[in-house]
Amino acid sequence: MGGTTKYTQFISLAPESVWNVLADLERWPEWNPGVRSVRMHGPVAVGATGDYVPNGNASARIHHRFAAPFTVVAAQACRELRIEQPEPAGTMHLTWRLTPRDGGTEVTQELRFTGPSAAATRAVVRPFIETDVRVNFSRLARLAGVVPADDALNVVIAGGTGALGLQIAADLTSRGQRVTLLTRRRNPALPFRQTEWDGRSIGAWATELREPGRLAVINLAGKLVDCRPTERNIAELRASRVDSTTALVAAAALRDTPVDYWVQAGTTAIWSDAGETRCTETTPVPAGLPQMTGVAQPWEQAFDPARADHWTILRTSIVLDPDAPALKRLTQLTKAGLGGRVGPGDQWFSWIHIEDWLAVVRAALGLDPDLALPSGILVAATEFPVRNSELMTTLRRILRRPPAPPTPKAVLNVGAALLRSDPALGLTGRHATSEVLHKAGFTFRYPTLDEALTDLLPHRSGVTTSRSFD
Repeated sequence: MGGTTKYTQFISLAPESVWNVLADLERWPEWNPGVRSVRMHGPVAVGATGDYVPNGNASARIHHRFAAPFTVVAAQACRELRIEQPEPAGTMHLTWRLTPRDGGTEVTQELRFTGPSAAATRAVVRPFIETDVRVNFSRLARLAGVVPADDALNVVIAGGTGALGLQIAADLTSRGQRVTLLTRRRNPALPFRQTEWDGRSIGAWATELREPGRLAVINLAGKLVDCRPTERNIAELRASRVDSTTALVAAAALRDTPVDYWVQAGTTAIWSDAGETRCTETTPVPAGLPQMTGVAQPWEQAFDPARADHWTILRTSIVLDPDAPALKRLTQLTKAGLGGRVGPGDQWFSWIHIEDWLAVVRAALGLDPDLALPSGILVAATEFPVRNSELMTTLRRILRRPPAPPTPKAVLNVGAALLRSDPALGLTGRHATSEVLHKAGFTFRYPTLDEALTDLLPHRSGVTTSRSFD
């Protein structure tokens, strides 16, 4: 199945400014490094043709040599630009839309494939058209003229080169904030200011926390949890979080005044396998439970609220994003025919769509004029968690896969060992929701799993969304 995917990003510029760059297709490689070059055969208008050369692998070289020209099939100034690229036994339809919003423009990229080769073509094209779309939008924003205002936040992001770090860095950049990533190794391909640190000790990087103007710290640093639950790995999970937090707190102590905003990452896994407990910000953390509870508690305790005027410990649930490990793994299993319930199937799955997670972080940074969040613990999770059996059923329906047998615990244990993962990631869960967001009046853009997965995964027209309540 080829299907349709859609990515949207707000840019704090008028549509005319964005259109001036977007509609100049020969500038496409300037904001999408997956495209090496574009040559138009005439001015960009309906009926115009051109050729683009992808970057990368052998398939891209084959495209360069044998592909027919693309055709501009829609060009409405400051509103929509669409091209169609003939593919073997099919067609690629690529659309960019601009929608005016308060203070700027919502930019949407929609990619659709038709014809018998749709699924195979998507697999070939996706790496250079859809990879890091939000980061590419931030490049587009800068080319179009986004510059930070005098009162913009200086946002220092530890763990900024991780999946969530790049998403929030790109989102804030597109909205006119100043972003600096703290990273162990600079990546020259990224369009963000970067400063190296070791994640453990005070160094030259600490001057980033003493820049003039309003300062925000977002601490997302930490080793990925998708690993075997050995004593050594658990110790590394804990140290990567505690050491980085301790270093940031120490650097903040060198300031004359507290940091304006601090978003300290945490996890809903602090409640471990919570069974039928309804976890919210005030739910006590159980003692003596394994792995992530033993990691998450010292992680939170390493943070010092006295170092910030406004602070948030953000206990994040599973963030649903096509490029994030969790949804990738679930999608791969479903496509491989292993989309039945995992283990008993009654374990809770708490989650949040990437767009809603970004909105929560912006609110925690004081960037949402309509939403004031108090300092304290905040659960980043939708109001409608689902059980594992419902999760897998919804994935199969969205991905158009037939019913699948359940995956017994023993099989999952073997598979996790082969993948060097932790079976507890699939066998345990918790029902986590936020009382704080509800009281503050936060509105989820994607409140239900059906709505979220329909938005995030390639799907054919005709897939309906429905709100389900537990």
